[in-house]
Amino acid sequence: MTEPRILVIEDEPDLRAGLQHNLELEGFGVDTAADGKQGLRKAMQDKPTLIVLDLMLPQLPGLEVLKQLRAAGHATPVIILSAKGQDRDKVQGLEIGADDYLTKPFTLSELNARIRAVLRRTTVRRPELASTEGAPVLKFENLVVDFRRFTVARDGEEHQLSRYEAEILRMLIDRRGEVVSRQDLLRKVWGYVHLPTTRTVDNHIARLRKKLERDIDHPVHVVTVHGLGYCFESRPLEETPT
Repeated sequence: MTEPRILVIEDEPDLRAGLQHNLELEGFGVDTAADGKQGLRKAMQDKPTLIVLDLMLPQLPGLEVLKQLRAAGHATPVIILSAKGQDRDKVQGLEIGADDYLTKPFTLSELNARIRAVLRRTTVRRPELASTEGAPVLKFENLVVDFRRFTVARDGEEHQLSRYEAEILRMLIDRRGEVVSRQDLLRKVWGYVHLPTTRTVDNHIARLRKKLERDIDHPVHVVTVHGLGYCFESRPLEETPT
């Protein structure tokens, strides 16, 4: 099995070198970047297994690196590093698509444990999200969902899905006609028992609706069931197998 490759995007030289040295001792392949622009370029080109991303970076802030990475359709797992007092940024990072976070200062053993936990969650396909694998292109009225390419096309206009958006949509479609709670989405999609707030789910649903719905105020595909969660109500017109 190929060793996991980790990209560390950190501007502080001693910390960057220390992380590289210790992660290599743990058996990971490690690449590094000293600023946000370089880190984003390496993340796009090299496609590492996981990214350790500092929030405070020169050239391009960590949150912007994450935002551009997800907007481009890259689903690489990301652990963000933040200083104390950056709680708002940590929550925003999770909402944009980070997989976990650590607050500085942290121990190397804690970072290693978080990396391995994230890799377990993201490299082993969860059975709850796998049942549409045999038919990854689904057609609904005015909507085509392509799970192979992480895209949706509404009335012919294509939109890229983030990994979280795709997995939320996959889970809702797999359970179409059923109400899926926010807590269930947090557990199954993010792999967490809890996150700072279920607003994380609501924000992802809001972004997903902008790509799915003609009228986000009157959705017909992903419908809110007040007090309970969300339901995908459309039925496929056609399924295209691989």
